[in-house]
Amino acid sequence: MSRPPLSILLVEDHPTIARQVVAFLEGLKWQLDHAATGALAIDLATREPYDVVLLDLNLPDMDGLAVCRAIKARAPRNVPVLMLTARDAFEDKARGFSDGADDYLTKPFDLRELALRCEALARRSQLHLEQELRVGALTLLPRELRALYDNAPVALTQTGFRILLMLCTEYPHAVSRSALLQHVWGANPPDSDALKSHIYALRKQLDGASGMKMVATIPQLGYRLQLEAVADV
Repeated sequence: MSRPPLSILLVEDHPTIARQVVAFLEGLKWQLDHAATGALAIDLATREPYDVVLLDLNLPDMDGLAVCRAIKARAPRNVPVLMLTARDAFEDKARGFSDGADDYLTKPFDLRELALRCEALARRSQLHLEQELRVGALTLLPRELRALYDNAPVALTQTGFRILLMLCTEYPHAVSRSALLQHVWGANPPDSDALKSHIYALRKQLDGASGMKMVATIPQLGYRLQLEAVADV
């Protein structure tokens, strides 16, 4: 069965388990990052827009529940967290869910089930985008590739729409250039000048519709959607 490619952060300090999970999911053509410590996991999850975080509860430097709380509080979007653990008591599961976990898989687990759960979590997190996404006066209709500002149409290219969709999804956080390149063009992104050209065109359309500068450049990082009037950057 074909599966849409997902971007996954695996947080697991056991090398054998990590190798098995990475090999299986990469075999599905998914993008995998691996962190063996809670500190690295938090750093990665707050910089990259993953579809799902696979989180082991027993980490060498900090408790997995604390990692889950930090990711939920600081990640650029509400990324689903699937906890992987040998703790199968009801009390342990209840603590995990109360600290922000979206699903729970007890070790040892079938890698095929792990993949199915990742797909379900990613699909659930994107359901709100299928119909309509509202950010301030902006309304995005992903199925129709249409954008409105104060209910008036904004003429965008398909690439411009995809860039704006990610900026709106991650608002109020900034989006890195690398994340935009991967989101819009996948594994074969063009050079950075192409992204700059599309950002320029997107700004021109949004500025004309709103009367203000809506896409701010964040030095050394990328771009962020602005809903208040700002100076030209």
